Amino acid sequence: MIILNTNTVCAQDRRSWLAWMKDCLGLVTPRNIAVAATGAGAVYLICKTIVTGIYSRPFSKGPVSLAHEETDHVDGKDSGELRRLLLSLATKPDDDSKRMILHSITRSVYLMESEASACTYEDLKLLASFLDDEDEGIKVQALNALKAFATIEKFKISIQEWIPMILELVMSIWNPELHIAGLRLLNGVPLHDHTYPLLRRLIPTLMKILSTGKTLAQVQTLKLLSILAQKEELLFDVLSCQVPSDFLNLFQTSQPGNLLFEILFFAEKLSEGRLSSQYELELWEFNELSLHEVLFGENSHLADRLLSLIMHQEEEVQMQACRVILNLQLYKEEEETSFDQPMDGTFFPDDETQYNI
Repeated sequence: MIILNTNTVCAQDRRSWLAWMKDCLGLVTPRNIAVAATGAGAVYLICKTIVTGIYSRPFSKGPVSLAHEETDHVDGKDSGELRRLLLSLATKPDDDSKRMILHSITRSVYLMESEASACTYEDLKLLASFLDDEDEGIKVQALNALKAFATIEKFKISIQEWIPMILELVMSIWNPELHIAGLRLLNGVPLHDHTYPLLRRLIPTLMKILSTGKTLAQVQTLKLLSILAQKEELLFDVLSCQVPSDFLNLFQTSQPGNLLFEILFFAEKLSEGRLSSQYELELWEFNELSLHEVLFGENSHLADRLLSLIMHQEEEVQMQACRVILNLQLYKEEEETSFDQPMDGTFFPDDETQYNI
């Protein structure tokens, strides 16, 4: 008769279990995990390929009909839907129908480029007529429809006829959706010299939107300001514009990444403008609350914000912050060279703190 010692058996079982676990854990290496992940990805791709093959068209050894293939891709582009929408818009529908039709026109222009390209100046004129509508929602939809047509090269020149009206709408109506639609349209067409007087009037409104508007409106505002900053005739107007004392909060790391990128791009274009020959020839004067003093003045804290953005989680923001720093350093070197002063290797004004590059 064999008598088993249960304690011995249990101890042996535990040792065996621990040895088995150790062997399993030894297999959990970064390389094995990578192999497993790759294998899983491969299985997924194989399954996806098989499913795609099952639901694809049957293979045919006959010649491919280019006409048939073209029909498959053109279906909907020349359907006449866009023309029907424009005709229905001309029948003076009610306000709800106007908004719906204008929205459908915008969608159709993006989806049916060939049919949209066949439209005429009269069609644009019809859409622009709704910019005078009393309903702000209809104005917004009309702006969106014109923006859609602005993506087609042949209409960019024609749409400029209504730029003054669009600028007046953005300046006179405080409506976030209208601001976004109007600014998107302005950013999508060339802005010529004859619009500069109105653009100068618009700059204070842009700064107000930038300080108090929604993120989407702020982003579109910065895109337009960057365009204006690259025009020598408007550079001083942008730099001398009054901004709130907390303007540099737009450079905080807590801001959305797309907003940070645009504000940094704007700062870069302003800094580049200060290196232009015309800027150097003029004796500019700015007061304490001007954009110039807040960004580039002796008491500006822009440098601190830029240093914190170099460590931002988004690479595009990091790179743009570095570009601004390089531009500031270049300006300082140019300034020191013009005054024949030794360079100290910093891009910051002389104060208590110096950050060496």
